[in-house]
Amino acid sequence: MSRELAQAQQDLPAASGALAGRKPTRLTTALFSHVARRGRLRLRRWTCGATVFGDLDFDLRDAVMDQPSASVTLLLACGNVDVYVPEHVNVEVSGVTVFGHLRDRGRDVATPDAPTIRVRAVGCCATVDVWRVPSDALGTYGDIIRRTKERERQVPA
Repeated sequence: MSRELAQAQQDLPAASGALAGRKPTRLTTALFSHVARRGRLRLRRWTCGATVFGDLDFDLRDAVMDQPSASVTLLLACGNVDVYVPEHVNVEVSGVTVFGHLRDRGRDVATPDAPTIRVRAVGCCATVDVWRVPSDALGTYGDIIRRTKERERQVPA
Protein backbone atom coordinates (compact mmCIF):
# COMPACT_ATOMS: atom_id res chain seq x y z
CA MET A 1 0.00 0.00 0.00
CA SER A 2 1.47 3.35 -0.98
CA ARG A 3 2.20 6.09 1.51
CA GLU A 4 -0.32 8.42 -0.16
CA LEU A 5 -3.10 5.83 0.13
CA ALA A 6 -2.26 5.30 3.79
CA GLN A 7 -2.46 9.08 4.35
CA ALA A 8 -5.81 9.24 2.53
CA GLN A 9 -7.15 6.38 4.62
CA GLN A 10 -6.13 8.27 7.75
CA ASP A 11 -7.99 11.33 6.45
CA LEU A 12 -11.11 9.25 5.65
CA PRO A 13 -10.99 6.18 7.90
CA ALA A 14 -12.96 3.03 7.14
CA ALA A 15 -16.28 2.46 8.89
CA SER A 16 -15.80 0.56 12.09
CA GLY A 17 -17.27 -0.19 15.50
CA ALA A 18 -19.42 2.72 16.63
CA LEU A 19 -20.02 3.96 13.07
CA ALA A 20 -20.94 0.62 11.53
CA GLY A 21 -24.53 0.88 12.81
CA ARG A 22 -24.86 4.62 12.10
CA LYS A 23 -27.13 5.58 9.23
CA PRO A 24 -25.36 7.16 6.26
CA THR A 25 -25.59 10.90 5.81
CA ARG A 26 -28.09 11.33 2.97
CA LEU A 27 -29.56 14.86 3.13
CA THR A 28 -28.39 18.12 4.66
CA THR A 29 -30.45 21.30 4.17
CA ALA A 30 -30.10 24.98 4.99
CA LEU A 31 -33.35 26.90 4.48
CA PHE A 32 -33.08 30.61 5.33
CA SER A 33 -30.31 29.67 7.78
CA HIS A 34 -26.67 28.73 8.30
CA VAL A 35 -25.93 25.03 8.82
CA ALA A 36 -22.53 23.49 9.57
CA ARG A 37 -22.47 19.73 8.99
CA ARG A 38 -19.25 18.18 10.29
CA GLY A 39 -17.79 15.37 12.32
CA ARG A 40 -17.55 11.66 11.56
CA LEU A 41 -20.28 11.59 8.94
CA ARG A 42 -20.85 8.25 7.28
CA LEU A 43 -20.78 8.44 3.48
CA ARG A 44 -22.01 5.64 1.30
CA ARG A 45 -22.38 6.07 -2.44
CA TRP A 46 -24.13 9.46 -2.36
CA THR A 47 -25.26 12.35 -0.21
CA CYS A 48 -27.18 15.50 -1.03
CA GLY A 49 -26.97 19.07 0.24
CA ALA A 50 -29.58 21.72 -0.51
CA THR A 51 -29.88 25.37 0.39
CA VAL A 52 -32.47 28.05 -0.30
CA PHE A 53 -31.44 31.52 0.89
CA GLY A 54 -29.00 29.77 3.21
CA ASP A 55 -25.37 28.98 3.88
CA LEU A 56 -24.12 25.40 4.24
CA ASP A 57 -20.67 24.39 5.50
CA PHE A 58 -20.35 20.73 4.50
CA ASP A 59 -17.19 19.46 6.20
CA LEU A 60 -16.07 16.02 4.97
CA ARG A 61 -12.57 16.04 6.48
CA ASP A 62 -13.54 13.53 9.19
CA ALA A 63 -16.08 11.62 7.09
CA VAL A 64 -16.04 7.83 7.00
CA MET A 65 -16.44 6.31 3.55
CA ASP A 66 -17.87 2.81 3.06
CA GLN A 67 -16.70 2.70 -0.57
CA PRO A 68 -13.60 4.01 -2.37
CA SER A 69 -15.75 6.77 -3.92
CA ALA A 70 -18.78 8.84 -2.98
CA SER A 71 -20.90 11.51 -4.71
CA VAL A 72 -22.10 14.76 -3.19
CA THR A 73 -24.96 16.44 -5.06
CA LEU A 74 -25.66 20.09 -4.23
CA LEU A 75 -28.86 21.95 -5.11
CA LEU A 76 -28.86 25.71 -4.48
CA ALA A 77 -31.21 28.66 -4.90
CA CYS A 78 -29.81 31.99 -3.69
CA GLY A 79 -27.39 30.28 -1.35
CA ASN A 80 -23.83 29.33 -0.62
CA VAL A 81 -22.18 25.95 -0.01
CA ASP A 82 -18.58 25.39 1.10
CA VAL A 83 -17.41 21.76 0.92
CA TYR A 84 -14.23 20.92 2.87
CA VAL A 85 -12.30 17.77 1.91
CA PRO A 86 -8.84 16.50 2.93
CA GLU A 87 -6.06 17.50 0.56
CA HIS A 88 -5.03 13.88 -0.10
CA VAL A 89 -8.41 12.82 -1.54
CA ASN A 90 -9.28 12.91 -5.24
CA VAL A 91 -12.02 15.44 -5.93
CA GLU A 92 -14.02 15.75 -9.15
CA VAL A 93 -16.11 18.94 -9.36
CA SER A 94 -18.80 19.49 -11.99
CA GLY A 95 -22.09 21.26 -12.47
CA VAL A 96 -23.49 24.66 -13.33
CA THR A 97 -24.43 27.82 -11.50
CA VAL A 98 -26.34 30.75 -12.98
CA PHE A 99 -25.42 34.14 -11.48
CA GLY A 100 -22.81 32.60 -9.22
CA HIS A 101 -19.71 30.45 -9.30
CA LEU A 102 -18.50 26.89 -8.88
CA ARG A 103 -14.86 26.69 -7.79
CA ASP A 104 -12.41 23.96 -6.85
CA ARG A 105 -9.83 25.45 -4.49
CA GLY A 106 -6.59 24.19 -2.98
CA ARG A 107 -3.77 22.01 -4.26
CA ASP A 108 -4.46 18.71 -5.96
CA VAL A 109 -1.88 16.41 -4.36
CA ALA A 110 -3.89 13.17 -4.27
CA THR A 111 -2.75 10.02 -6.04
CA PRO A 112 -4.91 8.06 -8.51
CA ASP A 113 -5.50 5.26 -5.98
CA ALA A 114 -6.75 7.62 -3.22
CA PRO A 115 -10.47 7.75 -2.34
CA THR A 116 -12.60 9.92 -4.65
CA ILE A 117 -15.33 12.41 -3.82
CA ARG A 118 -17.43 13.63 -6.75
CA VAL A 119 -19.11 17.00 -6.16
CA ARG A 120 -21.94 17.89 -8.54
CA ALA A 121 -23.76 21.21 -8.20
CA VAL A 122 -26.75 22.91 -9.76
CA GLY A 123 -27.59 26.43 -8.61
CA CYS A 124 -29.15 29.77 -9.42
CA CYS A 125 -27.81 32.92 -7.71
CA ALA A 126 -25.52 30.57 -5.85
CA THR A 127 -21.89 29.97 -5.00
CA VAL A 128 -20.15 26.66 -4.45
CA ASP A 129 -16.56 26.38 -3.25
CA VAL A 130 -14.84 23.02 -2.77
CA TRP A 131 -11.82 23.43 -0.48
CA ARG A 132 -8.97 20.88 -0.47
CA VAL A 133 -7.81 21.46 3.08
CA PRO A 134 -4.20 20.83 4.12
CA SER A 135 -3.89 18.65 7.21
CA ASP A 136 -2.16 21.47 9.13
CA ALA A 137 -5.04 23.93 8.58
CA LEU A 138 -6.87 24.30 11.89
CA GLY A 139 -9.17 26.82 13.51
CA THR A 140 -12.34 28.44 12.22
CA TYR A 141 -13.55 27.98 8.67
CA GLY A 142 -12.16 31.46 7.91
CA ASP A 143 -8.73 30.33 9.17
CA ILE A 144 -8.95 27.16 7.09
CA ILE A 145 -9.86 29.11 3.95
CA ARG A 146 -6.95 31.55 4.49
CA ARG A 147 -4.48 28.67 5.00
CA THR A 148 -5.79 26.85 1.92
CA LYS A 149 -5.44 30.01 -0.22
CA GLU A 150 -1.87 30.54 1.06
CA ARG A 151 -0.93 26.97 0.23
CA GLU A 152 -2.61 27.25 -3.18
CA ARG A 153 -0.29 30.15 -4.05
CA GLN A 154 2.88 28.28 -3.03
CA VAL A 155 4.99 26.84 -5.80
CA PRO A 156 5.40 23.04 -5.48
CA ALA A 157 8.92 21.87 -4.63
